[in-house]
Amino acid sequence: MRYLAALALLIAALLPMPALAAPASAHAPVCLLGIDGALGPATADHVVRGIDASHRRGCQLLVLRMDTPGGLDTAMRGVIKAILASRVPVAAFVAPSGARAASAGTYLLYASHIAAMAPGTNVGAATPVAIGTRPGEAPAQPGAGKPDGGASAMERKALNDAAAYLRSLAQLRGRNADWAEGAVRESLSLSAGEAQRLGVADLNAPDVAALLAQLDGRSVTVLGQERRLATRGAPLVEFAPDWRTEVLAALTNPSVALLLMTVGIYGLVFEFMNPGAVAPGVIGAICLLLGLYALQLLPVNYAGLALIALGLVFMGLEAFLPSFGILGLGGVAAFVAGALMLIDTELPGYGIPLGLLVPLAVASALLLFATARLALRTRRRPVAGGMVGMLATVERIGDSSGHEAWVHVEGESWRALSSAVLVPGQAVRVLGRSGLTLEVAPIVDKELP
Repeated sequence: MRYLAALALLIAALLPMPALAAPASAHAPVCLLGIDGALGPATADHVVRGIDASHRRGCQLLVLRMDTPGGLDTAMRGVIKAILASRVPVAAFVAPSGARAASAGTYLLYASHIAAMAPGTNVGAATPVAIGTRPGEAPAQPGAGKPDGGASAMERKALNDAAAYLRSLAQLRGRNADWAEGAVRESLSLSAGEAQRLGVADLNAPDVAALLAQLDGRSVTVLGQERRLATRGAPLVEFAPDWRTEVLAALTNPSVALLLMTVGIYGLVFEFMNPGAVAPGVIGAICLLLGLYALQLLPVNYAGLALIALGLVFMGLEAFLPSFGILGLGGVAAFVAGALMLIDTELPGYGIPLGLLVPLAVASALLLFATARLALRTRRRPVAGGMVGMLATVERIGDSSGHEAWVHVEGESWRALSSAVLVPGQAVRVLGRSGLTLEVAPIVDKELP
């Protein structure tokens, strides 16, 4: 019997036991990362790298403090993928008071392991901007006026995709899925208190310290494993934007991208006009590549990009072709039209401001005027080279032998013949040319210029 009892204890010890929530170390830090403004490629890159860095530093929690009006769909989905694959629990915190998590911010709130909001904040209005209406207009409702609410097939497709995406995130985190779909289809919004009451947000806290106090002892599930947080009094590590994020943010500004592309093409044009100048070509090539890199990260309307490129090419060709300004003016018009439609979104901060577009167009027109004026002045100048430039040129004889001599004209040595006897050092005037021989005539000293 003793052997049977020992065998039973051994089997029991080898059986898999249910996993218990392991408390986080009391010394494990909490990481903090801010999302301020529109969510673009630079911010998305910063957040994705911050999630990876929080795991390497052994953080028990990453807090995303958000205040965003929305952002680009590609950037938003990249961040959500990183959150869902994170080995560190992520808490989305809409703060400080007065902040918002609109549009893409709503998706980030739903995707995070913990959703928290500060008093005086709001969440919602998650209708995709590209298929929605302009700010201040009510979204089209199904059945209003037309059976499909006036939306095209592509708009309905994008709307259904966005609604299903947010609903799936809600179901994954156990939050209010019906309201999530309404936020997409009807642009619904909620205050912080209403969001907690309706199961959209988990907590309300005035600041990060209060949030960490409320999260202390809370269990969260991360990649199928349950963890218990020990956030009270935990050291706070903040991930500030580094130089890479700042540079990427500057490059992906649509205004900066347009300026870089413009300077790049003008630099190449000046290099072609003055071969060997080097500096315009080097600067132009670098700026053009940086501009194209920035544009491939942005939602670009390729018709607008083609119009901008065509306009810049036309303005460059104006310096080489005698179009009397037609190419230049057409280039300015194409450049302005392309810049207005370049960015294919109505998100705030992603359009080309008229305050930049008008000076660029005026500067291009002035440059064309100066180039045309220089070309006309050059056209009116007398020919200074070739046979026309040689005629009437006064030179002195080098070696001579009677009626034949050698004369140095415009940096070249020519065989010269004259009806008069020529002597070395004598001044002669070029009268014409026969093949490779010049016809010259001696002149007296008083005729010399």
